[in-house]
Amino acid sequence: MPDTAPTPAPFALRPHAPGDLGWLIGRHGAVYAQSFGWTIAFEALVARIAADFIERFDPTLEGCWIAERATPAGPQRLGAVCLVQARDDSTQAIEPGVGQLRLLLVEPAARGLGVGSALVAECQRFAKQAGYRQMRLWTQSCLLDARRIYARAGWHLVDTEPHHSFGQDLLGERWELTL
Repeated sequence: MPDTAPTPAPFALRPHAPGDLGWLIGRHGAVYAQSFGWTIAFEALVARIAADFIERFDPTLEGCWIAERATPAGPQRLGAVCLVQARDDSTQAIEPGVGQLRLLLVEPAARGLGVGSALVAECQRFAKQAGYRQMRLWTQSCLLDARRIYARAGWHLVDTEPHHSFGQDLLGERWELTL
């Protein structure tokens, strides 16, 4: 009789733990420098976002999920995403009912496994459960894989703005999702 045991998933999602946000900062810096030539200023921005996440963390409304797979050497991180309460850029006042997806990262070697889609889906699931009515995110037009994930998950591009950041001329994009 053939073995009908299910094939184990190539990865699992778990909540963040100590050390995960440090990894996320470092990997953002390294991956985006190698892939797009972005300067260390990008890593500094990610570090500020991560520090704000840690300092303001409300587990009833916010989360960070890590995608990882088991290897003989131990767990291997494949990607991550964070959900935070959206804040007004100028005043930092919380925008009630609005969540913000932040810091989506999928390791280059893990692309094509569904990691990014699973992370975004988990973020959206949690946001609905937490009572958010809307989500938003900010990304760059050159991040084609991420843009495809957002579009497939029902997000809509609502605004673009050219800017010079991280040593590059970029087109920033704001996406939204009604829950």
